[in-house]
Amino acid sequence: MSGYPDKPSGHVSGSVKGRRADAQRNRERILHAARELVHEPGELKLNAVAKACGIGQGTLYRHFPTREDLLAEVYRREMDELVAEAPRLLEIHPPLEALAAWFDRVAAYARVKRDVFAAVEAGTWRDLAAHSLGPIGEAVELLLAAGREAGSVRADAEARDVIVLISWLSRLDDAELDARGSRLLSILVDGLRARRP
Repeated sequence: MSGYPDKPSGHVSGSVKGRRADAQRNRERILHAARELVHEPGELKLNAVAKACGIGQGTLYRHFPTREDLLAEVYRREMDELVAEAPRLLEIHPPLEALAAWFDRVAAYARVKRDVFAAVEAGTWRDLAAHSLGPIGEAVELLLAAGREAGSVRADAEARDVIVLISWLSRLDDAELDARGSRLLSILVDGLRARRP
């Protein structure tokens, strides 16, 4: 029967693969639209997200039954992308440059974090924050450890210190983040730099 695994091979028919690909594309479009719309003033409306994607509300609800489900996934996606960026940057830059480039990505993450946390209930954002602390701490430690090993990052730099300092970015509004974000992060990079005797 079309759409079901064929019995001995486990092969899935092309029509099911096509539907899965369509569903995945819809999911990506929903997340992209929600990420853009969460910055807009006022409460994020699911019908506005569906309209921005050109999909029906039923399709959106199949992926994300509630607004909080959608916003939580927007935040998780942003956090996952931020964490994945650390090893990628270390492959193409010396450690201190990788750290500085990663901090540039932190500024975008801070905007999404601020807007999502403002839009969800306190219990949800506390859960999201608790979940993200481990992976982000690991990404920071990866960058710091590479810098310590290369002698470009001070030996006493700890991931927790960096997280406390960069968490302040999510408290800034867009204008202040645009005006001060890069400078604040460059000051942080300078503070992490190993001092030459």
